[in-house]
Amino acid sequence: MKQMKTLVLAIALILGMNGIAQAQDSKIAHIATQELLEQMPAFKSAQGEMQKIQSSYEAEMQTMGQELQKTMERYSREAETKTDEENMSRQQEVEQTRNKIVEYRQTAMQDMQKKESDLLKPVYEKARTTIQKIARDKGYNYVLDSTTGTGLLLADGYDLMPDVKKALGI
Repeated sequence: MKQMKTLVLAIALILGMNGIAQAQDSKIAHIATQELLEQMPAFKSAQGEMQKIQSSYEAEMQTMGQELQKTMERYSREAETKTDEENMSRQQEVEQTRNKIVEYRQTAMQDMQKKESDLLKPVYEKARTTIQKIARDKGYNYVLDSTTGTGLLLADGYDLMPDVKKALGI
């Protein structure tokens, strides 16, 4: 029984030392992915495109709001000269127009989110594949994201940013 305990202890020590040796062989690097993305021309281009789309939707919503305001003011001025049925009908028309504006706003937000996803997906993928290639070329097993707020507090390891930017031509 004593020999069995000794054997188990020896195996545990060997496995533990092997794990430590493997952990020491692991190379870890870091990169601030958000900073990298913000410096990529394709990301800047996508942001510019999104700004144009947003401005277009905002202008359309503003126009719709102004038209509604004018209609409401006109209906308010004419209210005393109209019958109760006409005023009720006009009130329903105003509510329908408000609902259309709300629906338009919701559709615009959904369209913008989809467009942003469509525009940024290739940019994210290019950054990810380039980071992965550089890390593999340099022999790193792990790459941590050192963007502020991602959970990494200290990044003393190798920073891949210069190598990835060079590979992307930034």
